[in-house]
Amino acid sequence: MDRRQFLMGLAAASVIGGAALAGCSGETKPAGDATKEAPKGEETKEAPKEEPKEGGAGGDVGVFTWWAEGSEKDGLAALEKLFSEKYPNDKFVNLAVAGGAGSNAKAKLAADLQNNNPPESFQGHAGAELMDYIDAEQIEPVNEIIDGLGGDSVFPKNLLELLTVGGDIYSVPSNVHRSNVVWANPEVLKKAELSTDAPKDLDAWMADMDKLKAAGVQTPLSVGTAAWTLVHLFESVLLSVLGTDDYNKLFTKGTSWDTDKVKTAVAKFAKLLTYANTGGADDWTPAVDMVIDGKAAYNVMGDWAVAQFNTKKKTYGTDYVAWPTPGTAGTFLFLADSFTLAKGCKNPDGAKDWLNLVGSAEGQKQFNIVKGSIPARTDVPDSDFPDYQKSAMKSFKEDKIASSIIHGAAANNAWNSEIGTAVSKFWTDKNEADLVAGLVAAADKNNK
Repeated sequence: MDRRQFLMGLAAASVIGGAALAGCSGETKPAGDATKEAPKGEETKEAPKEEPKEGGAGGDVGVFTWWAEGSEKDGLAALEKLFSEKYPNDKFVNLAVAGGAGSNAKAKLAADLQNNNPPESFQGHAGAELMDYIDAEQIEPVNEIIDGLGGDSVFPKNLLELLTVGGDIYSVPSNVHRSNVVWANPEVLKKAELSTDAPKDLDAWMADMDKLKAAGVQTPLSVGTAAWTLVHLFESVLLSVLGTDDYNKLFTKGTSWDTDKVKTAVAKFAKLLTYANTGGADDWTPAVDMVIDGKAAYNVMGDWAVAQFNTKKKTYGTDYVAWPTPGTAGTFLFLADSFTLAKGCKNPDGAKDWLNLVGSAEGQKQFNIVKGSIPARTDVPDSDFPDYQKSAMKSFKEDKIASSIIHGAAANNAWNSEIGTAVSKFWTDKNEADLVAGLVAAADKNNK
């Protein structure tokens, strides 16, 4: 399955959900269709388009994210600085909540939305995650903003389809990340005389970890002990064992997870954890820091980790190397951040100023260089980007695409939460049969 076929498959699922929503809330107009049927003999006239106010709409613009730590925080700061320059009338209000790949922030956001206290804009992952907010009628379409930014002439059409339900686009993409990346410390690998090249599969990788242990490296693999970081590792293992097509099929309506391949993935995940730390890294940044500091050889984390290496003044290719999780070469395990227009917010015009900045070429360049991600826009040249990001741009363009589970592209919030609960329980009890049962039950409940 190529990138277009896969993303269009996800889009089709979203459109089905959107059709149900449209049946409850009235007809949804396609992007750019602002006209109503005119009486016979009269011309149809579009309402005059309101031009944005120079310098911004004015007032507070509350932006809710989970970018409160590390390179993510730095990337948001770069956007805030540019926003202040471009829209001096507006006051950026940083509503970031730290921890859990957004799980803590999403809990706070859910409460705010339930209490009719929305921010102007909030972060959401492109894909299945957005359906929760669309179904609850908590976000507004942003078709005009996307069209004004250049539409599918500057954003990949397939990416926009992930954000589209019933003809309406519901968020502005800010960046694209790759989930299936191993970060390795060459100096630690030297202790076992290991190559810095990627092993061919998980078994070869674990054989290298045995060599590291024999050479005195106590922690070949660092992991964050938070539930989301464990699911992040597990989704790479699942992709490696199943292969791209079978992995993608797991999220096709009605597909059972009660298969030998899923059981094999759980077994390999369990074995990988025998090479990992059992504490001392409660989130992704301390786990990456273990590799940076030479306390671990490997870590599996999204490519936002590259900015963490940059903050520690480490050089790609010398102080650290990166490659796809063994067994997943040729597949880009995808996620994308995007920003919404919250329904009922106090300053919708200020929110639109923010969305126009996030979706602009200048905004995406400055933000993604700092954060370690790649632009969602296709018209941002790679010339100013570091080597790793150049390689990610090339891979996203050429490789097969699979969607991340934990980062909301493949599974909605409820399904994600149940997968996280099952994996977190496994971290404690190491019961493989229970983990398989938990994954099967979550799929049976949510993938109908």
